Amino acid sequence: MNQINIGVSTLTAAVRLCLATLAASVAGAGAAAAAAPETTRVVVAFKPGAAAQVKAAVGAARGRVKLDIPGMNAVAVEIPAIALRGLRNNPNIEFVEEDVKRYPLALATPSKKPYLSGQLVPYGIKMVQADQLPDTYAANRMVCIIDSGYDRAHEDLSGNTASGIYDRGTGWWYTDENHHGTHVAGTVAAINNNDTGVVGVAANRQLKLHIVKVFGADGWAYSSTLAAAANQCGDAGANVISMSLGGARPSQIEIRAFAALATKGVLSVAAAGNDGNSAISYPAGYPSVVMVGALDENKAWADFSQFNSKVELSAPGVSVLSTVPMGGGAEAGLTVGRTTYAPGTMDGSPKASASAPLADFGLGDAINTAVSGKVCLISRGAIDFATKVSNCQSSGGVGAVVYNNVPGGFNGTLGTTVTSIPSVTASDTEGASMKGQLGQLATVSVKGVNYAYYDGTSMATPHVSAVAALVWSYFPSCTAAQLRSSLGKSAQDLGSAGRDERYGYGLVQAKAAYDRIKTLGCGN
Repeated sequence: MNQINIGVSTLTAAVRLCLATLAASVAGAGAAAAAAPETTRVVVAFKPGAAAQVKAAVGAARGRVKLDIPGMNAVAVEIPAIALRGLRNNPNIEFVEEDVKRYPLALATPSKKPYLSGQLVPYGIKMVQADQLPDTYAANRMVCIIDSGYDRAHEDLSGNTASGIYDRGTGWWYTDENHHGTHVAGTVAAINNNDTGVVGVAANRQLKLHIVKVFGADGWAYSSTLAAAANQCGDAGANVISMSLGGARPSQIEIRAFAALATKGVLSVAAAGNDGNSAISYPAGYPSVVMVGALDENKAWADFSQFNSKVELSAPGVSVLSTVPMGGGAEAGLTVGRTTYAPGTMDGSPKASASAPLADFGLGDAINTAVSGKVCLISRGAIDFATKVSNCQSSGGVGAVVYNNVPGGFNGTLGTTVTSIPSVTASDTEGASMKGQLGQLATVSVKGVNYAYYDGTSMATPHVSAVAALVWSYFPSCTAAQLRSSLGKSAQDLGSAGRDERYGYGLVQAKAAYDRIKTLGCGN
């Protein structure tokens, strides 16, 4: 019998190697098990009566139902991407599509101070002839605003008849974390209060509002959420749905929702988009929805407004003054020595004030303790605003002014960066002037206000929605389709004669539409 002699050290090493290999194998298996498959969010439309079978199929595929879309035989689900093919082949399913995203369509207006005291009639009210058509009968109409909410406590909105529901994703309808919805609502129905704020198209507390909050602080929503919101508007009894929102890709579930609402007599209105090109945004691009483009106060096409064959009506959308949540707006102030400037706002700046000598901080791309205890004058360029202001603060600076490196003023944003020092913006010429005032006492201030100027097809849309409700209130027997036709035929033709890609039929006109229907009837 042959004997094999193995040394203790060799045996120990072999055991260790075996255990290490086994451990690696177990760890690898555990990691593979722990690694979740790549998931995607889709809308699944199914045949009538097949809800239970489809939900079971989703569960079997390790998916989760995220939203039941009321009245649509559809659900939004999150599911492993590898399971999509099997889902599409399920005989109970009509279609599966990506649950695409929708966004609010507003822009900040550069270097324009919010309105602070007294009452002002925004230029858009006169431009759309809302001042010529009293909202005497508007109580028979309801406008449903699908947006980011409504500040029910606002001094210029609290007296309206407004309703809504709680949403587990976005919260209560009467709060507004990103300000967009409250601004839109102010254009529709800011109240005619003596010496307070602004007025909307329907300013005398007659028009009913229903608010559906689809945007939280993050500012986006899914197409499934929008379809469900539109159906909620219909269930609430809305006559007009106002949507200052959109996205680049169409959605079958949205097409179905808005077509069904049109059949039921609801008029849907949406923003054309702010990319300044010929792309079509949705839901505005659907046949059942009125697409609205933006104009400035001179009735000229706004260069950010998307243009295409779907644009139907135009309305004021540049430097539109309206309501924002109480204290949610910002007024920027800046003085250096004896000079008072007109700064722009830096979104995300704290509401605060600081006074100190003005110091040159260059591009603001590095810490420099030479500006400690001073107000930093910073040139735009090279790095983002948040880094510039943060570097000023880290250097001991007490306030920041970022001036433009190209002609004109601007508004900036700090994004998600939190700073503790007030910051504002300035034009290139103001920056050059301040370069000659280094060492002089500078005061930077940011105050909270209740109103703000915004740009966007988001701002044009509520003008059209409210005018539609206002005119319709005089002729409630008109159908939504007849009213839509009358608004187009009575619009003030702008641009080339007839309907064109930038203006559609033209500027919506409340009194002209009323006169047309009064004279010719609903169907002409």
